[in-house]
Amino acid sequence: MRRQDTKSTRQRLHARVRRKVSGTAERPRLCVYRSLNHIYAQVVDDNLDCTIISASTLEPGVRSEVKGEKKVAVASLIGKMIASRAMERGIVGVVFDRGGYKYHGRVKALAEAAREGGLVF
Repeated sequence: MRRQDTKSTRQRLHARVRRKVSGTAERPRLCVYRSLNHIYAQVVDDNLDCTIISASTLEPGVRSEVKGEKKVAVASLIGKMIASRAMERGIVGVVFDRGGYKYHGRVKALAEAAREGGLVF
């Protein structure tokens, strides 16, 4: 499968998920994006079209901490970070948006770590 085919397939799947999943002020959307080397998570209020909280492996404090770690372990760390930041802001329940990716590997590790951190979805 060519790279462009994979990308367009993921975008099509993500559009299908987004038709069903929407974040509100009470239950914002936890969306995940993973690139080859990094993983990003955002808590988004779709009614206001704004990002409430974000965490990624590109943050300076995280970058030095995750150097040399496996990608799944890094995803777990980002999941715990997003959960702790959400709890600080008083967000307990979220809707999970896997971004068109399979619920497997890094996406699954992030989601399970966020659940362990106290988020409900």
